[in-house]
Amino acid sequence: MLKMKTTMALAITLLQAGAAFAAVSPEEARQLGTTLTPTGAEKAGNKDGTIPEWTGGMTMPPAKFQPGSNKRVDPYADEKPRLVITGKDMGAHADKLTEGTKELLKRHATMRVDVYPTHRPVYVPKHIAENTRKNATGTRLTAEGLGTENMLAGYPFPIPKNGNEVMWNHLLNYRGLGFNTKFDTWNVDASGRASLATTGEATYAWPTTDAKRSGVINDTEPFWLLKFNYAAPARRKGEAMIVWDSANPLKQGRRAWLYLPGQRRVRLAPDIAYDTPNPGTAGASTYDDASVFNGAMDRFDFKLVGKKEMIVPYGNYKMTYWAKPAEVATPNHINPDVVRWEQHRVWVVEATLKPGKRHVYSKRVFYIDEDSWVAVASDEYDARGQLYRAGFSFSSFSYDVPAQWVDTQGFYDFNAGVYSVPGLVGEYGGIRYLSELPPDTFWSAEQLAGQGIR
Repeated sequence: MLKMKTTMALAITLLQAGAAFAAVSPEEARQLGTTLTPTGAEKAGNKDGTIPEWTGGMTMPPAKFQPGSNKRVDPYADEKPRLVITGKDMGAHADKLTEGTKELLKRHATMRVDVYPTHRPVYVPKHIAENTRKNATGTRLTAEGLGTENMLAGYPFPIPKNGNEVMWNHLLNYRGLGFNTKFDTWNVDASGRASLATTGEATYAWPTTDAKRSGVINDTEPFWLLKFNYAAPARRKGEAMIVWDSANPLKQGRRAWLYLPGQRRVRLAPDIAYDTPNPGTAGASTYDDASVFNGAMDRFDFKLVGKKEMIVPYGNYKMTYWAKPAEVATPNHINPDVVRWEQHRVWVVEATLKPGKRHVYSKRVFYIDEDSWVAVASDEYDARGQLYRAGFSFSSFSYDVPAQWVDTQGFYDFNAGVYSVPGLVGEYGGIRYLSELPPDTFWSAEQLAGQGIR
């Protein structure tokens, strides 16, 4: 009898576990393209009209945009804030502000949040939308949410049921086939002094999103590739790095290689992951803070808190393309004059450090935009449970591609009183999106060694 009860309990447990990682039903998936957008956001606006209805996205570039230009004009340049929030009146809006935003408003009288009218420009190419619809009923989580199976190039979980599914959508958010850009990272120390941390050339690619490919994504094939070549400051000139991330990090973990000109050799770099301090941000962030979150999810338990209306950075063309670094990197915080905030619905995911795992953060809270699945903000907590850091993505929609730009970012370390701003590209002609993937040799360690000249 005891054996029978144990067997039944195990069966129920397995059934529940299977349900947690199962795809949605065909009936539920029919919401995509009807009440939901093709990628899973709510089409309807909110009750008070501060979030408008999604009507298909910005399918036509602004009239002032020059076709072929890599510097995208701001379609909202003539708009004025509908609301300005400061530390004095933030209490009235506290439920819509991240903890990091509130901390900045508390600490600094010069900090403010200019809230502009909300726009919903994001849409995806037809093949991404079609694959997303198929993924809704076909893609499943594996290995307790750390991997996926039967996934096509698109959003794997447009109607998510748990935190891991939301984070996978973020990791695979559509950003085009790839891009190339030269960029600056600026750091601001506790005294308010701004300094150039790095100038580099970045090439990113998402080979699985190529419209010419078909079929499910193999567990071990890379879905994301990046290559950095550093030109400044002098101490980093000549450094280069390549990173590959695969669809199932348990079967094929991150592969990374680093070229150091002083050693004149390429070495494997397994530490370019997790909570290793990012030298480009002077330790204000970790490697897995980049893009607000990246990499494997095996060190945290991800809980889906729900969806919420929040005021977050959005539509930041001015900051990315047109502001000079000195206009951006001001003492204590990024210059409010160059930052655009909007009210959007976001998925809130709380990540708690697993027992026996190591990380400098004990808890992280992520805010994932419903339209683009981009993590637009995060709050990080230390081992004492105190707010430690905050991250922001100052995204903008590249309407001519179409793709969401997410790599102009800001990272604040509240303990040290410092912050970092990676991804300023305006000084270098903007962002060039790829129409074809570079050859496989472009991403090889051998090629990295061959180009390594100081």
